[in-house]
Amino acid sequence: MNIRRPKPAPPPAPEAVTPPGPVDWRLLTLFMILLSVGLVAVLSASDHQSQKLYGDAYHFFHRQLQAMALGGVLVLFLCWVPRSFINRLHYWGIGITLVLLTLTLFFGPTINGAKRWINLHFMMLQPMEFARVALVLYLGYFFSSKQSMVKTFTRGLLPPTVVTCSICALLMLQPDLGGTIIMLALLLCMCLAGGTKGWYFAIMLALAAAGVIVLIVVEPYRWARLIAYLEPFANARGSGYQIVQSLLALGSGGIFGVGLGASVQKTRYLPEPHNDFIMSVVGEETGFVGVTLVILLFALFFWRCYKVALGQKNLRDKLTAYGLTVVIALSFTLSMAVVLGLVPPKGIAMPFISYGGSSLLANMICAGLLLHYSRTARE
Repeated sequence: MNIRRPKPAPPPAPEAVTPPGPVDWRLLTLFMILLSVGLVAVLSASDHQSQKLYGDAYHFFHRQLQAMALGGVLVLFLCWVPRSFINRLHYWGIGITLVLLTLTLFFGPTINGAKRWINLHFMMLQPMEFARVALVLYLGYFFSSKQSMVKTFTRGLLPPTVVTCSICALLMLQPDLGGTIIMLALLLCMCLAGGTKGWYFAIMLALAAAGVIVLIVVEPYRWARLIAYLEPFANARGSGYQIVQSLLALGSGGIFGVGLGASVQKTRYLPEPHNDFIMSVVGEETGFVGVTLVILLFALFFWRCYKVALGQKNLRDKLTAYGLTVVIALSFTLSMAVVLGLVPPKGIAMPFISYGGSSLLANMICAGLLLHYSRTARE
């Protein structure tokens, strides 16, 4: 009897790979607007300090413009570079970060009692700003490639914790408590998104909080800042000076502000008016309306970043885009909290707004990578 055997089923067709499309124009537009706002804010907030220190009211503005031009080149490169190039950077980024942070301890200049910079002559490089990006690239790779072990302690939690704590140890030798807090917060956020066990996450959160409290208590100047945060007006000329002057600047602005360039606090009262406390000057000169508009711009920017992260098909891309968003969001939140007196002063720059080449370049790299991921985001 002749029995016909069924023909074998053809192999499944390989899944079609959607070629990358154009960048998200809404994200790009918000990014460009924030950069423009930052340039105007630096020009307005820095003119008095720039004239006083360098005899040129546009010195800081020109430096910021130069850093922005370099950042623009990096953004264009990152937008169109192959994804495979970015996916090879996780170990390189961590290695270079550890080397640069170590170099600051031996060869970096001491400024205000801290060794956080490397003098490149054309700019003062602050490796901590770039360490955040390197850590996100590593954690995005780790949590996506170790999903089968991510809920274990020794192979799923210990390696990223050791890497993060190594960076934090070097930061505390500088010392830089603010940078350490940001690194720990990044690790916690990535663990939460990466699938770490709930009780492991709770233990890490408790240990991180306890560690920060100990680091504050053992250093008198940090303790003084904490007391000033709790009662700033009780020592308005001492440890509470920065918070008091920031609140006075914001209060002086009222609803519509005193006008661009007309800030009084930036001339002789407010410390770092073009850097850490630039939003205080923005509040004084443009009022409640101006600060609210800046916050709304950031809110829209983060919404588009969230859509980019959510629209990624690959888990690694999704986690990395999420982490890059967290980097910018943490800096924004902490910077605003310091200006409003909600947390002790920690020297956190406002992304895209504050003066500072390293901060601006690092945040523009984050934005460039997010624009890169937006090319493969599905709505």
